[in-house]
Parts: sequence; C-alpha cells; structure tokens
Amino acid sequence: MALQMSHIVVDCRDPEHLAAFWSEVLGVGVALRWKQYVILDAPDGGGPALAFQQVTEVKQGKNRVHVDFTVTDLGEVTERLSGLGARVTGETTEDGVTARVLADPEGNEFCLVRLG
Repeated sequence: MALQMSHIVVDCRDPEHLAAFWSEVLGVGVALRWKQYVILDAPDGGGPALAFQQVTEVKQGKNRVHVDFTVTDLGEVTERLSGLGARVTGETTEDGVTARVLADPEGNEFCLVRLG
C-alpha cells in the first residue's frame, strides 16, 4: 500500500485569513473552499498543499508539528514575512545552521532555516 502526503492541515479560528497569509508567503492561490476548509494549491515543486480547518479552540502552547523552509537570505525573508503579519519568536544556531522561529497571524510556529 503506497502512501502519498497530500495536505498539511492547520487548525485555526479564521481559515480565510490564514489562507490569505500563507497564499502570499508561498506564492500560491486558493485551490478549494469546502465546508470548514480553505485549501491552497500545492507548491510548484510538488509536495503537500496547506489546508486550513476552522475550529473553535484557540491555539495553546507550542506546536507539536511545524514546517521548516530553507532560505538563502534569512533577513530578507524575515522582513517580507513580518510585513505580511508573521512575528519572530526565537532563533537558534547549531553547527552553522540557523533556524529562526516565526509565528503566523494565529500563532502557529514555523522555521526559516539557513544552512551554512
């Protein structure tokens, strides 16, 4: 039995708002709106698409799963995403790899990773 990852689903209070934010971040459009979901197009390079599911609960605590994005210019990408509504929450460097932790407008963490 073969498995293929199709979507990463993010629980949120306002799926339209988060889909608009992530659509700008990733440069993709909305593929589908269905019931409590807003689903983005998959990135050009393939891989899973992001989907946003409306829930009534407010996010509490640290994400158990998050997405990492490899970047070449950490400052430039951080500035662009901050302008869209993200906020920096932390940063670590280990063995020449820097991971800057950001949160989207609802507080879901993700990392920008610069190698070397």
